[in-house]
Amino acid sequence: MAEPAGVTARNARGAGISPDRQALSRAQAILLDAAPDLRAAYDSWLGWLSEEKRFSAHTVAAYATDLAHFLNFQAGHLGELPALRHMSALTTADFRAWLAQRAGVGIKQSSNARAVSVVRGFFRWLTKEDLAENTAATLLRRPKVPKSIPKALSASEAQDTLDTIGELSDEPWIERRDTALLLLLYGCGLRIGEALSLTRDSAPTAGQDTMVITGKGNKQRMVPLLPVVTEAISEYVRSCPFELAQEDALFRGLRGGPMSARIIQKRIQSLRSLLGLPNTATPHALRHSFATHLLAGGGDLRAIQELLGHASLSTTQRYTDVDVESLLATYDQAHPRARKKPA
Repeated sequence: MAEPAGVTARNARGAGISPDRQALSRAQAILLDAAPDLRAAYDSWLGWLSEEKRFSAHTVAAYATDLAHFLNFQAGHLGELPALRHMSALTTADFRAWLAQRAGVGIKQSSNARAVSVVRGFFRWLTKEDLAENTAATLLRRPKVPKSIPKALSASEAQDTLDTIGELSDEPWIERRDTALLLLLYGCGLRIGEALSLTRDSAPTAGQDTMVITGKGNKQRMVPLLPVVTEAISEYVRSCPFELAQEDALFRGLRGGPMSARIIQKRIQSLRSLLGLPNTATPHALRHSFATHLLAGGGDLRAIQELLGHASLSTTQRYTDVDVESLLATYDQAHPRARKKPA
């Protein structure tokens, strides 16, 4: 039987393992009972996700958790220790029983959809490795999930956010830090994690017009830099009271340690009350706004996809919620049949 999750986490901390690896250890510990051949397949699959697919440790931990819950359910459902031979013998009814159990305890459809994708992916991998094959798994359908459209700030709301963020601190260097950070999100379309992972050495400097960013799955992309962004970063670096070694984090907290995402999240939360912004106004909303405002200004959707680092164009389309009025205005200006003929 697997070591209890709490023990695994304590051992990981004692061994100096990173938080991401701790999360993966906890996820693996969720798998309670499985035959040796199935447990070996489970661990090999996780290694494949990490090494071959190059998924982040956070994503691998989430997948490990979903599959462990599925296998734990099958242990109780089958009444015996699940093995690879059972994976080949599972029927459509067995998969439906698992989904019914999840629905019965109130798990959200979005979580169920991801879990189905994880299980299907595992069975595809088993087939590829000649370990097991199950036709019912290939026919498993994801629950339909309503597509939520991220909410972007209006251009004026985004500008007000940038103009006002500095008023939340009496420390000039923190004011410049927060302004520089938000400009990276809104001016370059960075994710908050991407901005906070910048080191002093990788930070853009005055006169630099592009920057290479390493995003999800270690995929790199090039983003353009506006002068206002590089100037804001330079001002922050000059005023920062802490030594910024080349390999250290660029953005620092009040005591000099690496800045956490929670700090800027709380500041934006304060701005919502101060400026009357909607609850959807978050640091990530500035990234949505970057994409939405580019598209509204006539930007090419595929170019925006590259700037955001999206693998799928359909993902970019969800990030670019342009209002109907803007679209109609663009149509009236651009489409030959929409142009009014001179009198």
